[in-house]
Amino acid sequence: MKKKGKMRSGARARRNRKLVILSSIVAAAAVIFVLAITLYVIFGMGGQEAEAEPDSIQDVAIFEASFPEQDVVTEYLNKSIIDQIVGAGKTVTDTLQKRPKTVDMTDENRDTFVSIDNCLITDSKKVQIDCSSEGIPSSDDKYYYIFEEATYEDSIPEDAEPIAKGYKDEATSFTVSLNKGEADSRLFSKFTVAVKLDGKYVSVSHPKYITNPGACAPYSYGGMTHHSIKGILPDPLRISELSELNLSYCAYNIPLSHILTTSGGISYTYGGVTYHFNKGVVENYDNLFKKLNKMGIDIAAIVLNDASTSTYPEFTHPDARKGSSAPYYMFNAATDGGVKAVAALGSFLAGRYSGSGHGNVSMWIFANEVNARKEYNYMSYVDVNTYSIAFTRAFRVFYNSVLSQNSAAKVYFSLDQRWTLNSSTKSGDYNAKDVLDILSTSIREYGNIDWGLAAHPYSYPNGATAFWKSSKYTTHSVTTPVISMDNLEVLTDYMQREDMLDTSGNVRSIILSEMGYSSTSGETLQAAAFAYAYSIMEKNGHIDALMLSRQTDASDEIRALGLALGLQTTGGKHKYIYNVFKYIDTDKRKDVISFAYDIVGKEFD
Repeated sequence: MKKKGKMRSGARARRNRKLVILSSIVAAAAVIFVLAITLYVIFGMGGQEAEAEPDSIQDVAIFEASFPEQDVVTEYLNKSIIDQIVGAGKTVTDTLQKRPKTVDMTDENRDTFVSIDNCLITDSKKVQIDCSSEGIPSSDDKYYYIFEEATYEDSIPEDAEPIAKGYKDEATSFTVSLNKGEADSRLFSKFTVAVKLDGKYVSVSHPKYITNPGACAPYSYGGMTHHSIKGILPDPLRISELSELNLSYCAYNIPLSHILTTSGGISYTYGGVTYHFNKGVVENYDNLFKKLNKMGIDIAAIVLNDASTSTYPEFTHPDARKGSSAPYYMFNAATDGGVKAVAALGSFLAGRYSGSGHGNVSMWIFANEVNARKEYNYMSYVDVNTYSIAFTRAFRVFYNSVLSQNSAAKVYFSLDQRWTLNSSTKSGDYNAKDVLDILSTSIREYGNIDWGLAAHPYSYPNGATAFWKSSKYTTHSVTTPVISMDNLEVLTDYMQREDMLDTSGNVRSIILSEMGYSSTSGETLQAAAFAYAYSIMEKNGHIDALMLSRQTDASDEIRALGLALGLQTTGGKHKYIYNVFKYIDTDKRKDVISFAYDIVGKEFD
C-alpha cells in the first residue's frame, strides 16, 4: 500500500511538472508571437514601415486549433492564460491599427513635411526640439535625424553628421546639448529635421532657431518703473545737469572703435576665442551708467560697428569691408568668425550691464538706421532682400547673446523716416517698410522672438520743423513716402497687424530712439514742435520711450546740416524748448505748452 501511494504521489508530481512546463512554453510562445508581430511591423521589411496590418485574432478557437490534442489544451491551459494571450494579441492589433500611415513625400511638400513646433532651452543646458507631421514620411529607415546649421548656411552641409536621431512618428522630440559659451555652442544655430533617401540625408523641415535664449540667462533686469516716456541723447560733459530734467530714459552710443583693443585690457573668452576690451573706456561707461541709474534713468545703448576693417575684420560683413567712407558698417554673421565676434560682443556687454555691479542697460539698439545703407549701415549694394537677410542674421545673433545674459532685456533695430520714399529717389538706400517687412517675415519663419523697433520719425527734410504743415512726403496712408510725427499712426497701426505681433500676440515694443527739431528757424517754433509731437506720442499709446535728439547742440550737425537740435546751445545756454521739455510731464504742463497753440493752429492737449 505504501508503495502504491508513493507511485501515485510521483505521478501527480510528474503531471504537475508537465503542466508547469507546458504552460510556460505556451505563455512564452504567446509572448514571442506578440513581440514578433510588433517587431516585424515596426522594424521589419529592411527598415521600412509596414504597409498592411495583420488580421485580428478572432477567438480562443483559433488558438486551440493549433493544438491537435484538445484534451492537452483543456487539461493543462486554464482560461486565464488563454485570455491573456488573446488580450495581448488584440492589444497589438489595436496598436497597429492606430499607427500613423506612411506617406510618400512629393517635391512640393518635402521641405516642409515636418514642422518644428518648438526649439527651446530647457534647464539652461539642453535644447528640446519638438516636431510634428501628418503621417510618417517614407524613407530608407525608421529614423528622423536632427542637423545643426550655422546662421549663414542655407542647407545641410554636405559633410555634416546628425547631432541626434529618433524614431519617426507624428509627434517626436529630440534633446541636444546647448554648450553655451563654448566653441561648439548651439545658441546661435538653427536646426532642421532630415531623413535618409537613397542613402543621402534630405531635409524635411524648415530650419528653426532657439526662441527662448533668456532661459539660460544669469540676470533678469527689465528696467525701472517710470511715470513718463521722456528721454534724451545726453551730453557726456553735462551729465550732472540731467537731474533737473525729470528724465526716464537716456540713449547712449557704444561704438566698437571705443571699446575694442588688440591686446590686454579686459580679456573675454567666448566661443573658444579671446577678445579684448579697452579697460579704461569700459570703466568710463561703467561710471556713466551707474550715475544715470542713480538718477532713476534707464539706458538704451546703441551698439555701432565703426571698427577698423583691417584691425577687427571679423566684426564686419565681408561685403562691407571696402568701398565706402560711411561711419558704420554691416555687422558680420556671414562667417563663423563673425558670428562668434557678434555673439561675444552682445554677451560681454549684456553680462556687464545687467546686474553685475557696473550699471544696468535695459534696452539695446543694434546698429543705426539700418535702411540707410550708404550712410549708416554700409554694405555693397545688393537687392533689398539679400541686404535685409544679412542684417537679420546678425541681429538674431546679437539678440540671442544679449538675452542669454539678461532675460528681461529688450533688443531693437532702428529705421529712419523714409518709409517708401527710396523707391522713387533711387538713392541707393532701402525703404524702411521693405526692411521691416523682410526682417519680420524671416524672423517669424525661423522662430519668432520679441524684437523691438526703434523708429526715427524726423520731418522730411530734417529741417522742416513745422511738421504739421501739409507736405507731399507725409500722408495718412500705408504708402506714405515718409513717417514723421504728423502721421505716426501709420507706423503704429502697421505694427498692430497680426504678422507683426510679438510671441504673446501683443504689439511689439516701439521706441523713438531719435526725434528732434532744429531751432534754426526759431526757438519758439522748435519748442512748439516738440510740445505738439509729445502730445501726439502720448495719445498714440504705443510708444514706450522717446529719446529727444539732443541735450546740447552738436557743432558738426550745425556745420554740415544746419541742424541745431539741442535743448541748449553748444555753449550751454538754455533755449526756449528747455523748460517745455522739463515740465511737459508735470503739473506745469499746460503753462509751458499753451504758447504753442497759436503756432500749431489748434489746441492739442
